Amino acid sequence: MIAGAGTAAAAGPTTGVAAGRAPAAAAGGGTEPAPDATGPPGDSASPGDSGRLVTIDGNRRVYLECRGTGSPTVVLVSGTGGAADEWTSLADPGDPKAVPKPSTSAVLPRVAGFTRVCAYDRPGTTRADGSPTPSTPVPQPTSARAGADDLRAVLSAAGEHGPYVLVGASWGAMITGLLARADAPRVVGLVTVDGASVHLRDTLTPAQWSDWMRKAAALGAENGVAEVPDYESAVREVSAAPPLRHPPPAVVLTSDEPWDLKVGHSGSTWPAWLAAQQRLAAELHARRVTDTHSGHGIAVEQPRLVSEAVREVVDRARGR
Repeated sequence: MIAGAGTAAAAGPTTGVAAGRAPAAAAGGGTEPAPDATGPPGDSASPGDSGRLVTIDGNRRVYLECRGTGSPTVVLVSGTGGAADEWTSLADPGDPKAVPKPSTSAVLPRVAGFTRVCAYDRPGTTRADGSPTPSTPVPQPTSARAGADDLRAVLSAAGEHGPYVLVGASWGAMITGLLARADAPRVVGLVTVDGASVHLRDTLTPAQWSDWMRKAAALGAENGVAEVPDYESAVREVSAAPPLRHPPPAVVLTSDEPWDLKVGHSGSTWPAWLAAQQRLAAELHARRVTDTHSGHGIAVEQPRLVSEAVREVVDRARGR
């Protein structure tokens, strides 16, 4: 579900196709086949390309899909509630309410044409068809640190060793931002896709921030195992992490079709979102793309734009 629609906005914006736990232990475990782990029809597969369930923490399973070859490895991290198919599906421009469909023109298959690329289902996420992820549920709400620790563990258990270009959409950008700070030597590039950031804490009005956090807390109490980000904790976690003293190549993609968090009656959150995007680009010394012809779901609306931004960062990382 695209952010701003219904109650999903209370937990945090999503980018794509879908509607806290202790930090993961040191990576370890293995993989096993998943019966539904197939790519979009027509995609060419090469050895090692598959969707599978990766075991971490001894007994938790996380769905991971990787394709393509080459270095660096691109890691795609979805927005709130979004599963890996957020990166293998396209929205119907003629029917914004239609369920996105698998396509070889989506972000992941495009990127697989020029390097290794992986996407995964975080616990509590939902696939485009409404089915829950096979990833093992965890208690909610969840923090950016839990997301970053899980992602590190999943990649290690699957034998994906980097270096990495991290691509974070919406809430996913909080996870990639924290991981980039915690694992800086292996992160050689960043792309944010209408990404959330700590700057929202300052650009939203106090009333808007309070409304957002209150509704997120209420949604977490109602939803059980469905993913609910804890932005309060995430802001503290990212702010306390070591700064990116030498930021890697980065691109910040920003939606240009206004949307809103719809979290209260204190005015539109759109100006605050744009201000936070500007601050994020300055922080990362990133090229900022604002002419996106897209709402919040850039990945499913403008996949070519996303894949071109990724290619730019990959090429710059290879040049380094």
